[in-house]
Parts: sequence; structure tokens; C-alpha cells
Amino acid sequence: MTVRLPDFKGGLRAYEPRSEPLALTPGAPLTSRTVFSAAHVVADPYADVSPDSAAAVDWDATLAFRRHLWSHGLGVAEAMDTAQRGMGLDWAGAAELIRRSAAEAKAVGGLIACGVGTDQLTGPASLDEVRAAYEEQLALVEESGAQAILMASRALAAAAKGPEDYLQVYGHLLRQSAEPVILHWLGPMFDPALEGYWGSSDLDAATDTFLEVIAAHPDKVDGIKVSLLEAQREIDIRRRLPQGVRCYTGDDFNYPELIAGDEKGFSHALLGIFDPLGPLAAEAVRVLDTGNVGGFRELLDPTVELSRHLFQAPTRFYKTGVVFLAWLAGHQSHFTMVGGLQSARSLPHFARAYELADGLGLFPDPKLAEERMKNLLALYGVAQ
Repeated sequence: MTVRLPDFKGGLRAYEPRSEPLALTPGAPLTSRTVFSAAHVVADPYADVSPDSAAAVDWDATLAFRRHLWSHGLGVAEAMDTAQRGMGLDWAGAAELIRRSAAEAKAVGGLIACGVGTDQLTGPASLDEVRAAYEEQLALVEESGAQAILMASRALAAAAKGPEDYLQVYGHLLRQSAEPVILHWLGPMFDPALEGYWGSSDLDAATDTFLEVIAAHPDKVDGIKVSLLEAQREIDIRRRLPQGVRCYTGDDFNYPELIAGDEKGFSHALLGIFDPLGPLAAEAVRVLDTGNVGGFRELLDPTVELSRHLFQAPTRFYKTGVVFLAWLAGHQSHFTMVGGLQSARSLPHFARAYELADGLGLFPDPKLAEERMKNLLALYGVAQ
């Protein structure tokens, strides 16, 4: 049996789905790398909402997906960009997500870190207000028992006059934090409002400020996540980190080589692409744990084409492909997103994502994925 899929030229092509998935079952704990998957949220499809409404979340399905990730040995990076922070999920929803997920992590013994931002600020804010908003969210995450990830702030990007303002705000927060945090630098390709973060649009100058923050408080920084989609910049930053500060790759284009590393070091991982790749990524890291770098690359390198497809420009809409694949994989019963973002990518984009993911064997039940893909195609008027 074949599936007729739309291409990017307005035509149709025949695709023959694979019949068997990859055999990926939970295994031994990961030892050589710390690996987080930034996880998506599952919307409640029965809620009477609009794109302007507060998010309606299916909490049972959302937490079930996190148990899936933990069962394979991955950590969960919660309430971050992948969970649609600032793109459908507001602070009230994110706070509830953090409370529920942290409690679930404690119940099952799962690793969790949660995003700390300033998204309760909905208009122009002063630096004092930015700092207070960060403090409120940091307190909630620490009270939940999760590790804090200090995310980039749209409000800070708008309020800061230069690098000194970033040094002042981050220095204050790091002194306040009870435990070492992860610092997250999210690039403007993920969120255009973050252009010029760290006080400069010159990435070399911005990098110097970022590293100055870390150098002043190395005991309060567990690690950094850099999401700039530039492998060499991440390597250069990694080599300049103080001893003991980890680098978690946030590069969804170049993660295999960055995690594998070189003679001078390697990156851990905190990635949105490890939401759909979770079991395969965990298996690859287990191979890496044995010292078999070639086997690790053999498993993970073929996934890069799918990741580059999902994260193609405009990159901020990658979540749509992530949730689409979760639906095809049977992790949720519907393809609905908070904020109505299920419409943010085209049918040819979905078709290619299905083809690439199926080719990798990511769907536990290929027939279910095929059936759901055909249902979506029928909805768009593509006859089989």
C-alpha cells in the first residue's frame, strides 16, 4: 500500500510506509551525558477556546508524555519554548504545568528542570519589574523542587540599554538562586523579540557578556544552553567555560557532532528535537556510554534531516511539527495545539515530516501513523 503525499511543487507523489518500527525499549540509565528533552504540551481539544484565550491543557495526556520520556532515561526540560511559552501558554498555565510536572517527576524519580522567565509581564517594564518577575518565577520553580533554567526574557531585551543591564539583572538572580541553574540563550531565529540579547546584535560581543555573567558566578551555574544553531560558536563557548560548568547543546541542526564532542570536550543536551526523537536519542546515548562514538553517530546522524526540516525558518513554528509527530506516534489522540498553532505549517511540510519520521522508524505503530496521515490528507482534500 502507498500513500499519496503532496510535494512542494503542487503535485502528488506515492510513498510506501515502512511496516515495522525501530525496536526501542527502555534500557539502562544514561551515564556519559545528561540529556533533557524539552517537552510539548497537549491541548484539550474539547475546550471552547480561541487563539486569544488562556490555554486549555489536557493534563493527563501532557503528564503521560513526560512519563514516556522519563521511562527512556531522559530528563524533562519543562515549560520552555517547546511547551509554547509565549506562543499560546501564558504564565498562569506555565506555573500550573511546572507544579504538576515537578510533582510527577518526584513521584516517578524523573529528572526535571523548568523554565524561569518574565512572561507575566505583558507590556513595557522597567528593569526592577523584570527582576521582580524573574524572582517570582524562580521562587516557584525552586519551591516545586525542580532545577531552574533561566530563560531569555523579551521584557529584558526591551528594557535593557546595554550589556551592563544584563550583567546587573543576571548577577542579582544568580546570587538569589538557591541551587546552580542552567542559563539559556535563545536566539532570534526562535523568537525575533530576543534580537540583540546580552546588549548587542554582534554575536561576538554578546558572547563576551554572556561569559562574563558566568565567570562572575561559576558556583551558581550548572550549565548553559545555547540555541543559536551555530555549531562552531557553541564549541568556542564550551571551550571558554569555567571548570565544572556544563554546556547543554541547544543546536537542533548539529546535535550529533556536539554531543559526541572532540578531544577538548563535549556537550550534554537540552533539545526540542528530543521530544519526537526521545527513545531513539536515549538508545544512541547508551551506545555512546560504551565509548562507541561511531555507533552513536550511526544512530543519530540520520535524524538530522528530520530535525532540520522541523526547525526550518520560520523556526519558531517548529512546535507544530513536534506535536504533529506526537499525534502520529500515538502519544495523543488529536492534532490540536494551544493557540491554534496546528495551522502554522503547510500540508507539504507535514507530508515531508511524516515521510522522514516513518523512514526512521519513529512510529511505534506504523499503521496507526499511516491511518492518521491519510485522515489529515483527506481533510485537506487529497484523495487516496
